[in-house]
Amino acid sequence: MKKRWLICFSILALLSLIGITDFGFDLSNSDSSLNPADVAWMLTASGLVLLMTPGLSFFYGGMVGKKNVVSTMLQSFISLGVISLLWYAVGFSLAFGESLGGIIGNPTTFAFFRGVNLQTHPALSPTIPLLLYALFQLKFAIITPALITGSFAERVKFSAYLLFICLFSLLIYCPLAHMTWHPDGLLRNWGVLDFAGGTVVHMSAGFAAIAGAWVLGPRKVLPEVHQPANIPFVLLGTGMLWFGWFGFNAGSSLGANALAVQAFATTNTASATAMLAWIFFDALRGRPVSAMGACIGAVVGLVAITPAAGFVSIGQSVTIGFIASICSNLAVHFKNNKTTLDDTLDVFPCHGLGGIVGMLLTAVFAKDVGLLFGKHETMLFHLLTLVLVGVFTLGGSWALFKITGMIVPLRVSEEEEIQGLDFSQHGERLEAESL
Repeated sequence: MKKRWLICFSILALLSLIGITDFGFDLSNSDSSLNPADVAWMLTASGLVLLMTPGLSFFYGGMVGKKNVVSTMLQSFISLGVISLLWYAVGFSLAFGESLGGIIGNPTTFAFFRGVNLQTHPALSPTIPLLLYALFQLKFAIITPALITGSFAERVKFSAYLLFICLFSLLIYCPLAHMTWHPDGLLRNWGVLDFAGGTVVHMSAGFAAIAGAWVLGPRKVLPEVHQPANIPFVLLGTGMLWFGWFGFNAGSSLGANALAVQAFATTNTASATAMLAWIFFDALRGRPVSAMGACIGAVVGLVAITPAAGFVSIGQSVTIGFIASICSNLAVHFKNNKTTLDDTLDVFPCHGLGGIVGMLLTAVFAKDVGLLFGKHETMLFHLLTLVLVGVFTLGGSWALFKITGMIVPLRVSEEEEIQGLDFSQHGERLEAESL
C-alpha cells in the first residue's frame, strides 16, 4: 500500500522539480489581437465551469447513503487536482496539440505548457491568450471523469479510481476533444456539431459509466433499501451546476458576443423545461412530485442542450429539454425495473442518454445545416459519430477498467463496503446528526 502512494508522491515531486526550470511569461510583449472584453468573459466562464465540479460533488454526495457521502464527494473534488496537473504535463497537448491524423494531438506540442503563454493563438484562441483557452478547456477535462463516479459509487477503491481517471483522461477524453474541437479534428471536419461537450463530455462519461457498473458489478447493499443521505445537498449541487453551466455553454462562444447570449438563454430555457417535464411526467404516472426528480430533470436539460446551445433558438431549446427529460425519465425507470445493471446514480440514463438525445436533436434543429433546413448530411454524420463514439468509449473504458484492476484492486472488500467508504477508505465519518 505504501509503495503505491510512494509512486504517486514521487511523480508529484518530479513535476515540482521540472517546474524549477520554468521562468514564466514575458509580460512586456503586448498582443494587439487581445480583446479585453473577451478575456474578462472567458476568465469568468472558466471560474463558472470550475464551480460545476464542487456542485457535482454535492449533487452526487446527497444521493448516496450516509456512510458514503464524504467518499463520493471527494471522488469528484479530487479530479480538480489530478486532472489539472495531468492537463499541464501532457493532456492539453493530446487534446489541442498539432494534429496526428485528426485523431489525437502531438503530446510534445504543448508539453508542460511549453508555448502556452499570454499571446493569442490564430486557430484556437484568436482574441484571448492561449493560456486562458487552455485553462477554460481544463475545466471540461476535470468534470468529465468526475461524472463517471456516480455509476460505481459506494464500492470503488479510491486508489483504483485515481488511476482510472488518469487513463481515461489521456486515452478517451483527449482523443475525443481533439477529434471534435481541434480545427483539424476528424469529427469536426465531418461537420459534427458539439457546441460545448454533448459528445466529448456527456456521451463519453455515460458510456464509461456503463463499463464501470458492468466491470465492478452490483453493490452488496441492495439498491432497493438505499436511501439518499441528504436531499438538500442535491438541491444545492443542482443550483451550483445550473449556475456554472452558463460558463460551460455560453463560455464556449470563446468571447463576449451575441453567440454567448444565445447559448446562455437556450441553456436556461432547456433546463427549466426539462425540470418541469420530469416532475409533471412523474405526476401523470402516479409518482410523487419530488425534489430529487426536479433536480435530476434540470440537470438532464442542461446536458441535452450542451451540444446545441449555440446552434438553436430559444423555442427549439424548449423542445430539446422536453424530449430529453421524458427519454431520460423512462430510461431511469427501465434501468431500475427491467435490468440488473447497478449504475448507482443513473449516469447513463441521464448524462449518456441526455447527451445522445441532445446531439441528435442538434442535427435536427441546427440553423442552416439541420434536417429542418433540408440538410441530411449532418444527421448522417451525427449517427455515424454516435456509433463510433459509443464503441470507442464503451469498449475503451471497459478495457481501462480491466487494466486498472490488474494493477490495483477495483472494488473494496465486502466488509469495507458494508462499513462504508467514508471510513474504510478515508478514515472519516459523516455523522447523522450533522446532516
